[in-house]
Amino acid sequence: MVETPTIVLKAIPEAIKEARDWVGMVLGAWGLESYTARIVVSEMATNAIMHGSEPGDLVVVRAYKRNGRPVVEAWDRSDDPPLIRVPGDLSESGRGLLLMEQLVVRWGTRALDGGGKVVWAELEAEPSS
Repeated sequence: MVETPTIVLKAIPEAIKEARDWVGMVLGAWGLESYTARIVVSEMATNAIMHGSEPGDLVVVRAYKRNGRPVVEAWDRSDDPPLIRVPGDLSESGRGLLLMEQLVVRWGTRALDGGGKVVWAELEAEPSS
């Protein structure tokens, strides 16, 4: 059985960069371009940390391939699904899921046994240059 690359992070803002760097390393090891995955996992980790966690919680980030395409996931303790908002022109936040939706093949959520959720995104498999 192949082990799924996983990183467990403290639910603090500094962990977002750690998630982004980690997914870049994983996709790079697979010979795939990681730019889009790093943007997507940044949004997913930000939402998990800022909206799906309490201080002291842990956030799990995983990466694997499904039908040859990379998939990234972020797990948090909230049961609330992420909501795509339409921000006002002057809003300083609220655009992340709109951006993510444009960058991925598809994305979704699923509940975790015992509470919490997984947000996942499937990306195109682009070979690194």
